[in-house]
Amino acid sequence: MFDYDWFHGSAFTQQLTEAKMRCALLHFGLETRENLDADEHAKQFMEELEVRSLIYLRDGFSYEVKSFATVDSKSHLTFECEPVDESYKVGAFVVTVPFEEIVRVEVFAVHPSEKPEDSPQITGFRAAGESAEAPPLKPGR
Repeated sequence: MFDYDWFHGSAFTQQLTEAKMRCALLHFGLETRENLDADEHAKQFMEELEVRSLIYLRDGFSYEVKSFATVDSKSHLTFECEPVDESYKVGAFVVTVPFEEIVRVEVFAVHPSEKPEDSPQITGFRAAGESAEAPPLKPGR
């Protein structure tokens, strides 16, 4: 269950740090955080990493968090979202979500030199070999 403290306390920060660390470990072929801390190039790489944070809701909608908003109410999450549609990129798109509607949070870490030129919308990750198309329905379902 997500709540105010998860996003404004240490849990979210830990998830950001974990994603960055794992990205750097993978990039440099290192196995432990201690190996990462001992490698100056790896530490520099990790500091340069960018993160994308995505929130998935019970109703199937997902949002990329651009920044959290500071509001008086602590009963819901309010944030500026990173718009995908070009028509919304001209202003600020602020979203308010009840915490009980959040079902998953994903953080994707990537180095600016390695990210794709076009930033595709992240809609979740599929298992290897799994098609983006829905499987055909079987009769009777």
